Amino acid sequence: MKQIIIAIDSFKGCLSSWELGKAAEKGVRQVCPDGSVVVLPVADGGEGTVEALVQASGGSYATATVHGPQGKPVEARYGLTADGRTAILEMAAASGLSLIPYQVGNVMDTSTYGTGELIADALRRGCDRILMGIGGSATNDAGVGMLQALGFRFLDRQGREVPAGGRHLSEIASIDGRNALPALKSCSFQVAVDVGNPFYGENGAACVFAPQKGATPAMVEQLDEGLRHLAALFQALTGKNIQDIPGSGAAGGLGGACHLFLHATLLPGIEMVLQQLDFDRLLQDAALVITGEGKIDRQTRCGKVVSGIVRHAGTRVPVVAITGNMAEADDALFADGLTACFSIHPAPVTLEEAMKPAYTKRNVQKLTEQLLRLIQK
Repeated sequence: MKQIIIAIDSFKGCLSSWELGKAAEKGVRQVCPDGSVVVLPVADGGEGTVEALVQASGGSYATATVHGPQGKPVEARYGLTADGRTAILEMAAASGLSLIPYQVGNVMDTSTYGTGELIADALRRGCDRILMGIGGSATNDAGVGMLQALGFRFLDRQGREVPAGGRHLSEIASIDGRNALPALKSCSFQVAVDVGNPFYGENGAACVFAPQKGATPAMVEQLDEGLRHLAALFQALTGKNIQDIPGSGAAGGLGGACHLFLHATLLPGIEMVLQQLDFDRLLQDAALVITGEGKIDRQTRCGKVVSGIVRHAGTRVPVVAITGNMAEADDALFADGLTACFSIHPAPVTLEEAMKPAYTKRNVQKLTEQLLRLIQK
């Protein structure tokens, strides 16, 4: 048999992508002990992306003390590929909602400054390529804080630096990039966006996401006005309409700032991961792809791992998905090219039992073994 690729997303709260992949590999080896198997740790650009890409590249981790979303010091971890030239960041590690207690009004003053510090730390280490996931933000500052940490200045009409936070976006009258870190010019950025929302408006950063971060209706209106003001300023400065960039509203407008000022490519997280793994090249020698995630439902097609794998492999190689919950599996996945989908549960089980790592490893191995026995026939 030709090569088998195993690329399973983590089962959140249970097992990592790598652990699931190795369990599935054991099942394959029971049937094909000498077969060619490639285990790829994967993620969709959110939680687990750093770990997946560090594992896949044989890389390492770095930490930096940065300013959290409310200005307090936090220890943020990021990944480095084995050659030390590519940094893998999750902005949530520095500017994430999980770093602060929920409180109404927080989003007016939270800043992405720490995310900029994380980028600066990677640049100081000699990285010339940065992959960054921007899900889970606590911010709506349009990336202003990030850019300030990278040497940009955002000035009011009196020439004073504006304070941190989304409440001050409407006060920005000019942008000075003369002191931006020189290393930015030679660094390429890929940014994983988990949404396609525009910068402002009813589907924009403030109106859709700020309420989840503690904004009242009046605060949402103020934040949206600030984003509109900033969009006009950006267009005057760059000649580009940020509203036309899909995903510019991601992470409170951080996506748009990355595109305009860091010249970042914005793309779905799973696409960024598959590019880094050189997945399309590996498919050339593949006979089967085994993928999966904790739950397969109607959200799976919205940029999740399984949908990305199917999009790349479904018309070229059979793709089988395994999952802990497929009660709401979307038939559209099969139309996209998914060959089959199977639950790992051989019998009724409590949620408590299903979440035990040993139970999941055992059943992933057993299910994969049975799949290979069927294919071998």
